[in-house]
Amino acid sequence: MGASDTFGWLEVELIGDLLAERARDRDPYRMGFTELRALVESLPGFREEAGHPVNERILEEIQRRWIEAIEGPPRDE
Repeated sequence: MGASDTFGWLEVELIGDLLAERARDRDPYRMGFTELRALVESLPGFREEAGHPVNERILEEIQRRWIEAIEGPPRDE
């Protein structure tokens, strides 16, 4: 994870990867933002950084990255 072993809301790729790894029994398509926020906050090493609170856009990006980590990146049609 890095030198400090902590991460915050802005590290959406890391969070998505961790959720794919640690929340295999959860469905990112069926998870509301309140539940997603609580799940992220429970990840080992998560620390909310001053000046970087979570918002809907960040949660959408985390959810998108989580889905990509499970299914792979979208294919061009």
